[in-house]
Amino acid sequence: MTATSLDIILPCYNPSKNWAENIIQEFQAIKNHIKDIDITLIMVNDGTSTISSTDIQKLKDIIPQFVNISYDVNKGKGYALREGIKTSNADVCIYTDIDFPYTTDSFIKIWDQIVKGKTDIAVGVKDKSYYKHVPAGRKFISKILRTGSKNILRLKISDTQCGLKGFNKKGKDIFLKTTINRYLFDLEFIFLVSRQKEVSMVPVEIELKENIQFSSMRTGILLSEGFNFLKIFFKSF
Repeated sequence: MTATSLDIILPCYNPSKNWAENIIQEFQAIKNHIKDIDITLIMVNDGTSTISSTDIQKLKDIIPQFVNISYDVNKGKGYALREGIKTSNADVCIYTDIDFPYTTDSFIKIWDQIVKGKTDIAVGVKDKSYYKHVPAGRKFISKILRTGSKNILRLKISDTQCGLKGFNKKGKDIFLKTTINRYLFDLEFIFLVSRQKEVSMVPVEIELKENIQFSSMRTGILLSEGFNFLKIFFKSF
């Protein structure tokens, strides 16, 4: 496809120290690779009260096409992404985490697959080194989900939970039909895409940066997401 614009969507909840400086660094690295394209960064503050106006102003000063969406109560990453994506008017949307845990090359691979690979949706999937960075409990849950996605839901891409995905306007329309607010919104998105024969989707192997460590998952989230998995399962009939 011919693309002239890209929106980067960043859900933000309790970011780590120096988060704004990290965004600026990563944004500039992406700009160095993707030239002659209008790039807007859309950040969605998902109920974090510790984000300072100084940091927001710093981002606005250095990234002219910066959009800040904010609300007071944490509603979950899926909800935050829908809030950001529905404001997007770009040819391509790519979403990732606020700390940009994946390499710049991984981000560019997602972009290239949509623009040069002629696919509607590019889904980041984990490389072999990924699980070195993940707590044992989270690793177990991830592998259980992959098994369920492949053998129960029969999805073409079983690795649904990687936090780096991109799509054109066809993919955007489908993403905005998701309803899950927290962990399994990615799975719901891939499930909905898998039911659309006229929409193309490809996996793209991506790589984590060095020294990235993911946190453990709370028991309460596991219980609620188990219910959400059942909701998706019953939609498959």
